[in-house]
Amino acid sequence: MKLSCSQSDLNTALQLVSRAVSSRPTHPVLANVLLAADEVTGKLRLTGFDLSLGIQTSISAAIESSGAITLPAKLFGEIISKLSNDSPLVLASDETSQQAELISKSGTYQVRGMVADDFPDLPLVESGTSLKLNPLSLSNAIRSTLFASSTDDAKQLLTGVNLTFDGYGIESAATDGHRLAVLNLNNILLDLKETDKNTDIEKFSITLPSKSLREVDKFLSSCDINEPINFFIDKGQVVFISSDEIITIRALEGNYPNYSQLLPETFENVLEFNRKEFIASLERIAVLADQHNNVIKVTTDSSTNLIKISTDAQDIGTGNESLPVSFKGESFQIAFNVRYLLDGLKVIDSNYIKLSCNSPTTPAVFSPINSDVNFIYLVMPIQIRN
Repeated sequence: MKLSCSQSDLNTALQLVSRAVSSRPTHPVLANVLLAADEVTGKLRLTGFDLSLGIQTSISAAIESSGAITLPAKLFGEIISKLSNDSPLVLASDETSQQAELISKSGTYQVRGMVADDFPDLPLVESGTSLKLNPLSLSNAIRSTLFASSTDDAKQLLTGVNLTFDGYGIESAATDGHRLAVLNLNNILLDLKETDKNTDIEKFSITLPSKSLREVDKFLSSCDINEPINFFIDKGQVVFISSDEIITIRALEGNYPNYSQLLPETFENVLEFNRKEFIASLERIAVLADQHNNVIKVTTDSSTNLIKISTDAQDIGTGNESLPVSFKGESFQIAFNVRYLLDGLKVIDSNYIKLSCNSPTTPAVFSPINSDVNFIYLVMPIQIRN
């Protein structure tokens, strides 16, 4: 293999695919990136794969001879990142010695790699379900729920986001057992043929690891919002394709919990208030709450149009603020983890929100007011002693 390419293009591509390289590989070759040059297409294809997440991208190159080799992702990436970008790089490899030579304006480097045949094939879906998705809507579905997934590996299914495709819409949900975020979006499917528009699309659900979805979200942020994302799923393997970039993800196994049964059908107490003002008050109160146990209290008084937000950080200090609200129900006091509240409130795209609850020990639900977005954020309150 021998080729010449841009340092900046190669560096960008390496930074991208290296995000799919395992920091603790189960096999030495999984610590490498695969570089494959094709003289016919004039493309250098780079692949990173940790057996769960795979990222592949291509860059243009002047290819003298085709070939492939795998090189250590961290070492090779650091070398490329520090080279000058004002002249092309020449990369050549000898398949018999498993060594690559890199020639730049400033000097020459040799890096030992491994044969390309040892690198596992990126799983690509050849059958199953195929959809074209709106990248902006898909990104919104991921960002609005990802934060609520669990970080506890013992709760494997809860470390992912559950995506349910129904008709032409999507329901995205994530929970860690203490909170639940659910977003419903319509018209996420694009480029439907006229013959398909009256055809019911079979409902299906998958749970994808949050770590992998963070990479998908970065991938979506660089996509043209006017061009659909190709989405394929078959036998627990999911593939996203856009122009020269491919991301593959292995779905989590098992049935996601029936989260809909957590949502109360009716509420006795409903508060409506300004979201930004509420967030600002919470962030100020959190300065003290973070010093103790992150607990804040929300106290209502049916005789006034105010709620009190307070915290008591033992041996450190106390704080409280008042906020105007529209209130229906009886007076009550309820406590939350302030960090849980801030995480959910910051993804709601609405000036005004409502808090619905029945008692200080039952789930509280936050949702936007006068918004086209169908989003709910359920938080379990913290039990407090009077």
